[in-house]
Amino acid sequence: MRALLDACVIYPTVLREVLVGCAGLGLYEALWSERILEEWARATVKLGPEAEVQARGEVAVLKAQFPNACVRPRDGDMARLHLPDENDIHVLAAAIAGSADVIVTMNAKDFPRQALAFEGLKRLSPDEFMMELWFETPEAVEQVVRGVHKVACDMSGEALELRALMKRARLPRLGKAIG
Repeated sequence: MRALLDACVIYPTVLREVLVGCAGLGLYEALWSERILEEWARATVKLGPEAEVQARGEVAVLKAQFPNACVRPRDGDMARLHLPDENDIHVLAAAIAGSADVIVTMNAKDFPRQALAFEGLKRLSPDEFMMELWFETPEAVEQVVRGVHKVACDMSGEALELRALMKRARLPRLGKAIG
């Protein structure tokens, strides 16, 4: 399965690490565009200037780790597509250019299922997407989640409850399933 990750699912660290960890195990092929990665980096500015520098470093690591993940939307697609928010057309165009099966986003209202179905795509929330992966390969997904949980606990210096961490990462059903 090829999944285009919208900026809103790349920006939260725990969510990104779970999604990228599963892609790293080959559970799906992750896709994004330069503009999506730029949106992620710019979104971190509200956390302070050092956060953007760190995000840009993480962007470089992602590009090196997944050299074929970055797709370029075609101008023809950009011109013909319509979505409720014009600023999201580049996401749909990137998904089409990358032959994605699904767009993983939390932004349901701006990606109507009908418009995506017309292009042969579906929209899934991160929790829906991860639950699909978990049903297919529960051991592998659990391995990724437990690894991300351990790193989060180590970085915070405290024992974080797994289900609460997954709920904050917008993966409540997955947290409950693994929990």
